Amino acid sequence: MGSKILQLLFSTKLMLVLLILFPLAMGIGTFLETWYSTDAARIWVYNAWWFEVIMLLLMVNFMGNIKRYNLLNREKLSVLILHLSFIFILLGALVTRYIGDEGVMPIRENTSSNTYLSEKTYLNVFIDGEIKGEPLRKTLKPQNLLLSEHTNNKFKIKDDFDSKVFSIEYDSFRENITEGLVLDPNGERYIKLVEAADGNRREHYIKEGEVSSIQNILFSFNYYQKGAINISSKSGEYFIESPFDAQYTIMATQQSAPLEKDKTELLELRSLYQIPGFQFVFPEPALRGVFDILDAEDEDGISQDVLYVNLNYNGVTERVPLLGGRGFVNNPKKITLDDLDFYLSYGSSKVELPFSIKLNDFIADKYPGTESSYSSFKSKVLVEDDETFEYDIFMNNILNHKGYRFFQASFDPDEKGTVLSVNDDFWGTFITYAGYFLLYLSMMGIFFQGNTRFKFLAKQLNKKTSVLIFLFLSSSLFAQSSDTLDKSTYIDSIIESNSFTKEHSSKFGEVVIQDSGGRMKPANTFASELLRKVSRSNTYNGLNSDQVLLSIMDNPGVWFNAPIVYIKSGQKGDTIKNILGLDNNLKRAPLVSFFDSLGNYKLATNLEKAYLATIPTQIEKDVIELDRRVNLLYSALEGKIMRIFPIPNDDNNKWVSLPEVKDVNFNGADSLYVNNVLQLYFQTLRGSKISGDYTQSEELLESIKGFQNRYGKDVMPTDYKISSEIIYNRVDIFNKLYRWYLISGLSLLLILILQIFNDNRFYNTLIKFIKYIIFVLFALNTFGLIARWYIAGHAPWSDAYESILFVAWATVAFGIIFGRKSYFTLASATFISSIMLFIASLNWLDPSIANLQPVLDSYWLMIHVAVIVGSYGPFAIGMILGVVVLLLTIMANRKNKKVFSKKLEELTIVNELSLTIGLVMLTIGNFLGGMWANESWGRYWGWDPKETWALISIIIYTAVLHLRIVPKLNNKWLFNLLSIISFAAIMMTYFGVNFYLVGLHSYASGDKVVSPDFIYYSIIFVTLLGLISYFANKKNKVL
Repeated sequence: MGSKILQLLFSTKLMLVLLILFPLAMGIGTFLETWYSTDAARIWVYNAWWFEVIMLLLMVNFMGNIKRYNLLNREKLSVLILHLSFIFILLGALVTRYIGDEGVMPIRENTSSNTYLSEKTYLNVFIDGEIKGEPLRKTLKPQNLLLSEHTNNKFKIKDDFDSKVFSIEYDSFRENITEGLVLDPNGERYIKLVEAADGNRREHYIKEGEVSSIQNILFSFNYYQKGAINISSKSGEYFIESPFDAQYTIMATQQSAPLEKDKTELLELRSLYQIPGFQFVFPEPALRGVFDILDAEDEDGISQDVLYVNLNYNGVTERVPLLGGRGFVNNPKKITLDDLDFYLSYGSSKVELPFSIKLNDFIADKYPGTESSYSSFKSKVLVEDDETFEYDIFMNNILNHKGYRFFQASFDPDEKGTVLSVNDDFWGTFITYAGYFLLYLSMMGIFFQGNTRFKFLAKQLNKKTSVLIFLFLSSSLFAQSSDTLDKSTYIDSIIESNSFTKEHSSKFGEVVIQDSGGRMKPANTFASELLRKVSRSNTYNGLNSDQVLLSIMDNPGVWFNAPIVYIKSGQKGDTIKNILGLDNNLKRAPLVSFFDSLGNYKLATNLEKAYLATIPTQIEKDVIELDRRVNLLYSALEGKIMRIFPIPNDDNNKWVSLPEVKDVNFNGADSLYVNNVLQLYFQTLRGSKISGDYTQSEELLESIKGFQNRYGKDVMPTDYKISSEIIYNRVDIFNKLYRWYLISGLSLLLILILQIFNDNRFYNTLIKFIKYIIFVLFALNTFGLIARWYIAGHAPWSDAYESILFVAWATVAFGIIFGRKSYFTLASATFISSIMLFIASLNWLDPSIANLQPVLDSYWLMIHVAVIVGSYGPFAIGMILGVVVLLLTIMANRKNKKVFSKKLEELTIVNELSLTIGLVMLTIGNFLGGMWANESWGRYWGWDPKETWALISIIIYTAVLHLRIVPKLNNKWLFNLLSIISFAAIMMTYFGVNFYLVGLHSYASGDKVVSPDFIYYSIIFVTLLGLISYFANKKNKVL
């Protein structure tokens, strides 16, 4: 019996079942987190007992397979280390779960703290009573609780005090609530106090006849207490007496007056009272009401949760509401039942550290000219221990002391306090990192050491002849028809006649502006972004982007009537045109057509409905996109986007546009200059157009550049970087590459098809010629990425657009590597890359270069993202190879069976090699991301949807590559089919998480994207391809 159980535990069948259940459960968990909450997903999936059983069974199965497949053999050392690495990683996860602890540590400037608030939440209970006349207190062990209002929670505590039995049982739970006053004429009187000690607005209610402690300061209302700030009322008037000297400012008049110590004075409502270290306001007179629990709204500030429990003692049951939650440590609530006093509280626990940390200073640096776009933030702390020392904690730079790790997590809105993330998980981290280290060793060993499957496949491929492929492809041509538009000839003629030369416009394009995100860039970049986003074109009636921007600044009025705003064609676009009252044949409309004769915005009603829609229709999404184009053009016509004037000696290096100059105090000659230079420039420019001599106009541009260098040199890009960015904009290499890749890839495929029927020297020469063309295009692709890296100042894979560029590059790179064995692989990779670059050129991916978020400003970004995103290239090659193998299977017959079998075997080997490389890279990249997260946020794994789906992809491809060890599943047809289906996991990891789920990586989750049609078409295509190829293979036996 025991041997049968062990045989089952170590079996490949159980392994495959677990490798299906494990990713399935995780995938469901990511959607549950989006639909409900993170805690709900943890309760239902990630922290569930059955989920941990799956992980334990995987560990046991891995250990059993070490013996079963004799992995202790030296030739299989790499595979042994690989299995051991996953055992260590799973073991580390369990240790972290049950032994590790984490939390947050808020500290204000010039204060010390030796406690942090736990991530876990607890129910704390202690009871006061008497035993034989002696007062005693009984403290119960804190009950660790993970609750959600979406799940069926339950717990019951049964205990006794001096043999008197009591119980505390779960009743209900609500999230996102606050405690507020519900008006009731029969209720108690309360006076409201508002304070923002840490930058967060908080409301407190002081009950008449009681004393309240607010931020460790006592307040009383109609109940005199020595040492407290006493508020009293008499005959409708309110008075204040403070034990401190203070002052107050009447908000309506901004008049200030002192508040003398221990002197009763009239309380000024809606006035800001200031005592040392604390400010507060009494906004309104006292009100009668009942204090109750209310649903929190966004403007209510910080929200809590409420846990309702039923307290039963001596036959009496009382329903008790306990406010609290993660990050809250509230005072216990007292409930007296008969002869016992019960004290209950719910929330985080205060965990004491063996040392203290003092925040000396918190520094938040912003991008130039912005108010809330932070480039970095840092906590300068003093560690108070046996040996005191100073340390700077900032993103990706942690404090590690006595087994505790401190990370820069957040900060207070007033920038006078920090929030540190605290991690106490030495053994969990140590074991997991040991697993990571073994994983890297094994992955390298798979390629270079011993008798591995990868080396066996590589040798097999070297024995094969060159690959000749017959492929049936149906291609869609991505071309736009040129509509005949009824444009305003008069407006266009005015624009054209008043336009300026390309040569001078390019000079204007070199002027540096500061965008809304604080990035310094040439006007040429904004001009190209403006024209591309608003009109979906790089030119307007023969005018380039520099000419258009210069014309807009010179004569914005005429551009209100220029047909430049792109409106989608087709049935849905016609619906929008009908709303605007435009002809359905129009492709672009003037800005003035979006407003009626009274100046009302025609899209206002539809736009409001679109933003309120839970799942907007396609028309509603088109209205939102159209509104963004309208607003971008309007901001350009206003001129506020052209921030070209640096404010002298501004601490944040802010630049302003001409309309904003009036709000800034420029002094003397500087004020005269910024208020008149642009007007003088355009007057001179018009004269230059007539005379043909632009010398004076160029001198004025040089003076603007001189003004910028004088006051904004700290943030000014170098001339070389400016010229590089302008060349990058004009070349537009990636928008052209997809066409060149498409032509090259399809041409190579066509020649390979012809070569099947007639193998001759001419075709071989053409193949080599196209191969070298692809090499040249790949070099241009590489130069384009390097240029973007140089211009942006960070690695070019920090957003959706850049990551697609990198995946396209990696796909061609691996195509070139495998192209030595199979020209078809090179052709397929080039074709796939062209599709990716085409997708990147679509309007829903923003190609503009932006500043980097502080957490991304790390060497971990370059390593983690480059490896993990680069892995998508081999997976994409595997997917297209799977499609080709199945198509060829359908086209094979008894006459060509022998030739096709040979070619399909070679392609299947290339496919498996490609998937193996992709899996190695994805695995390393994902766990590198865990190390990055550990260095940045204090946790190497948090079940974020992106990392979870990456793990799902790893497990799915692991299962696909292990099909060969299950006799009934060891066939090439199934392997190639699953190489296609598995790519859906990569698509979900790459696109799905961004648009459908919520989490740290969900960059576009607010867009409420509905499943695009191509998903359904892909499912239908793969299903039909699989069915047809299955019966074809069953008939001809070519796979």
